[in-house]
Amino acid sequence: MTAELVRGQNHTLPQTRLEIRISAGSPVVAGATLADESGTVRGPEWVAHPGAHRLPGLEVSRQAAAGHRLAVDLEALPGAVHRVTVLLALPVGTGGPARFGVTAAPFAAVTGLDGTEIATFTLTGLDAETAVNALELYRRQGAWKVRAVGQGYATGLAGMLTDQGLPGAAELAATIQEAVARSLARSVAPPPPRTPEADRVRQTSGPQAPPPASSGPTAPSATGTGPGTGSGPGTGPAATDPALPTAAAPTSGTPTPGAAAPTGPINYAHPRRRPSAPPAPPPAPEPAQPGQAPQPVAGDATGWSMDERLYNQIWGMFEDLARAVAAYRSAVDFAESRMGQELDRALSDPRNRIGGAGDRAREEARAKRDELTARAREALDRDLGQLAAEAAVVEPALPAAYAGWDNPVWHAHRIPMELPMALRLGDLHLPERADLRIPLLVRLPLERGIWVDSGRTASEAAALMDGDRLRRLAMETAVLHAARLLSVYPPGEFSVHVIDPAGAAAGPLAPLVDAGVLAGPPAAGAQGVASVLAHLTRRVDLVQMAVRAGAADSLPPDLDTGEQLLVVNDFPHGFDDRAVTQLRYLADEGPAVGVHLLMVADREDASAYGPVLDPLWRSLLRITPVADNHLADPWVGHAWTYEPPVVPPGSRVLEQVLAAVTTARRAAGR
Repeated sequence: MTAELVRGQNHTLPQTRLEIRISAGSPVVAGATLADESGTVRGPEWVAHPGAHRLPGLEVSRQAAAGHRLAVDLEALPGAVHRVTVLLALPVGTGGPARFGVTAAPFAAVTGLDGTEIATFTLTGLDAETAVNALELYRRQGAWKVRAVGQGYATGLAGMLTDQGLPGAAELAATIQEAVARSLARSVAPPPPRTPEADRVRQTSGPQAPPPASSGPTAPSATGTGPGTGSGPGTGPAATDPALPTAAAPTSGTPTPGAAAPTGPINYAHPRRRPSAPPAPPPAPEPAQPGQAPQPVAGDATGWSMDERLYNQIWGMFEDLARAVAAYRSAVDFAESRMGQELDRALSDPRNRIGGAGDRAREEARAKRDELTARAREALDRDLGQLAAEAAVVEPALPAAYAGWDNPVWHAHRIPMELPMALRLGDLHLPERADLRIPLLVRLPLERGIWVDSGRTASEAAALMDGDRLRRLAMETAVLHAARLLSVYPPGEFSVHVIDPAGAAAGPLAPLVDAGVLAGPPAAGAQGVASVLAHLTRRVDLVQMAVRAGAADSLPPDLDTGEQLLVVNDFPHGFDDRAVTQLRYLADEGPAVGVHLLMVADREDASAYGPVLDPLWRSLLRITPVADNHLADPWVGHAWTYEPPVVPPGSRVLEQVLAAVTTARRAAGR
């Protein structure tokens, strides 16, 4: 039975391998400190945080997120540790809440590896605090207990760590915040939270086999969550270090514990959707033969439409793959560590160094390591096989917004009258099985700009490529994203502006220019740059003022209130200080009122501006024109290899799609 704790209450822990789940109303930094019997944190090496996320027996997330899973193995902690304190803090410099008092109350749950809740705690009563000690796991008379603390600090992380006796607390706090800031540009945002009823439904032939007893003590995914476990998209991925951009504000879902309950009917659809009928049940899978797993079905998650079910299913596959691989890697690490410990014990005895005793000890230790690794690989292969079978039926069923350019759905694509839930930016995969690709989906409307990195230091593939070729590929990637956005928005509700100061992108931009889908010719020269930036800055200012005044009908009749995308090539060439300031303003304020950035740039080229552009880079989701393993998921934090979208050789699908956009605009009188 779950113990619902109040501040100061404690509860005995029945097991030593635990998971601590944190959910908050906005992205928070989660970490933990280790303390000795007197409650003192002896040094920075006793603090787990996004910049140093793993300690013996403890692992935390490497990003700021609205949901976290911390893994704890109390038996693996150093012998001098008597207390583990779970801390939360608001990230600084990200434009998020400045204090806990304006966010939903954070919620913490201590669970076993099977997900069974042991104790929960809602951190209510916070106001000006920017950091808080949430829970303590402490040792008392040989037994471990959990205590609900909820002590907040208006002085932030520095004040909290100082209070725990840590030398150099201010310096470490700054290091933690910097690590979080660095992760923002390379993280995948988690999906919005959903109701328990909307948890992903998977059909299995029996209960999931538990992970091997030796599957490792520290990885957050030591639960072995894999295909068939029934886990759906979580709140996390900005994610995002895992973690894709900050997730869109949910239009549905269970309120965060401690938050005010919503009133009135709940709309489970996208903000622009208004379903008039309950959702149809997911298609039932064909009955499985005895001893065989059931056949996967496209759309086996819940949702109000097939598009929403597929979206939820893809996020579920993403999470399942992340956790299955994390369990495998944790098991391999544990096997290697156990072999080292056994060898150390055997060879520490001088008698085993003579004759064949030492050789036998080495052989036995390696045999045990190989056995544990083989068992872990067998479990991983089983999970990967199930996911591969599911991907094989999901990919052909995807709508155009989620589909790759090689999907036949594009040949019958018609410009929709409603905005889809999400957009595909490419694919993600892990080295354990490179052919198993998960679509990278981001919610629409975009809440974060995109930066296509044209630098040669982005990845090994980029470093080996000619600079001019790489810049052309980066612009071609941007054109594909712009074309996809144009093809999924209703006619007249999306416009694309292009800034190409030196006219260097004429070739890649030709499909957009020839189709006549741009809002105007690509802006060139200092005057063209200034004109486009002034136009979009004015739009942001006017819409912001109208929204704040509640007078949307007072906007000028010539103002285009549709979504706007600004594609910037070869930044910062052609930009003076005023233009740079306007661009930063659009990046910060634009997404909230429908103005989005798609930048093609090499960050090293902007180094002359110094740190003034760092907030701009951190606010954008970085992708690459070639394969690169820089993105992280919002659950475990794997480094995922991002594969950019490509049009099949010889295909004219891009021209066909842009022609359909032009035809739809003419039919709508746009």
